[in-house]
Amino acid sequence: AKMSLKLQKRLAASIKDCGKGRIWLDPNEANEISMANSRFNIRKLIKDGLIIRKAVKMHSRSRVRKNLDAKRKGRHTGIGKRKGTREARMPTKVLWMRRQRVLRRLLRKYRQQKKIDKHIYHYFYRHSKGNCYK
Repeated sequence: AKMSLKLQKRLAASIKDCGKGRIWLDPNEANEISMANSRFNIRKLIKDGLIIRKAVKMHSRSRVRKNLDAKRKGRHTGIGKRKGTREARMPTKVLWMRRQRVLRRLLRKYRQQKKIDKHIYHYFYRHSKGNCYK
């Protein structure tokens, strides 16, 4: 003789401002709960602890973290895992800019330390732009 507590669950969910899945109705007090047919009565049952809003379930990121650690080691990055083109994943322009900035920083440092004069600096600067140095 199991009675339907659909109404009570719906009202409780509305009162407690959550989904029906998070509402716990005391199975031992099913008779008393089934008598409650109004929000007022449901509030009373909530106060008495016969109806409870359950805690939010955990959404663990442990698997994500594990996968990211493996990715850092270079796993799961084969051809089958790639969606974008090589250019989309790491633009050659970005690589070029990085390389230029490294070389130019080096040249500025050498010029400032007087390891090279401004003429040699200019020569190397131009050649680095012309892709003479890796």
